[in-house]
Amino acid sequence: MDSCKAIAPSSTANLGPGFDIFGLALDLFKDEIRITKKGNQNNKITISTIKQEEGIKIPSDNENNSAALVVQKIMDDFKINDNIDIEIIKGVPPGYGLGSSAASSVAAAYAFNQLYNLKIDSYELINYAAEGERASAGIKHYDNVASSMLGGFTIVRTIPRLEFIKFEPPEDLYFVIGIPKIIVPKKKTEAARSILPLNSSLENIITNISNASTIVAGFAYKDVEMIAKGIDDKIVEPARKKMIPGFDKVKEKAINAGALALTISGAGPSIISILKTDNHSINIMEAIKEGFAESKIESKVYLCKPSNGVKIKN
Repeated sequence: MDSCKAIAPSSTANLGPGFDIFGLALDLFKDEIRITKKGNQNNKITISTIKQEEGIKIPSDNENNSAALVVQKIMDDFKINDNIDIEIIKGVPPGYGLGSSAASSVAAAYAFNQLYNLKIDSYELINYAAEGERASAGIKHYDNVASSMLGGFTIVRTIPRLEFIKFEPPEDLYFVIGIPKIIVPKKKTEAARSILPLNSSLENIITNISNASTIVAGFAYKDVEMIAKGIDDKIVEPARKKMIPGFDKVKEKAINAGALALTISGAGPSIISILKTDNHSINIMEAIKEGFAESKIESKVYLCKPSNGVKIKN
């Protein structure tokens, strides 16, 4: 086998109070990565093709491309010196808080592992995929890559050692995603981290721990309403919502239209609302668009469910 293609889904991180801990794979957008083994053992990685929607721009140089960073790290660790070609079909829009760099990173790691039959387990592959997050966030972080790799709802533990815990989502869990059409800065995730408070009150910390615990219990019991009760963030959302015009109005309108909860998806500017079944989904989608429109912002809205994670495409 000289080539292998993998498909990895979009994802959302944090779910409100679970900053850098919670991730959830979304069956919304997907990235496809084909890794091809070439001759001549010069340890050279080439990004040959990038197919993307009009207006989407991703780096084509190896030092700033998530997939290339991941492949290079695995090649270095396993002392693989082949020339490698990476073909990217970019389906997850970058810079909107939907795990774009994670999807490319996960698909690249998964395809490379399969192509070379390295037998790296999923948890270690997450660690490799996190290398690709350096391209957008400036640091390794695991919430999006864990959920895109494993599917479902994931929890990341980093101390005392790196661990990942997965829950299967409830069957009746749905989401409405709103994506505002606004200009996002380069390295947006890094910028969104820079505005976070360095300190918080004990009351806010206790509230966030309580709410995060409620979300975990909701996934354990497969109770959508319990999950939604926990989606209330007192620390990160108040800081980041300032980067999203009309956020408070969008949230108010979506809740009034029947959403059980709404928060920022990852670093934003996309928002994610929680539904039990797809009841009220049309009303919620219209409410989100109206909320952004009141701030003179165009938006796109989507209904989706959780994803099962990365897979090989023949």
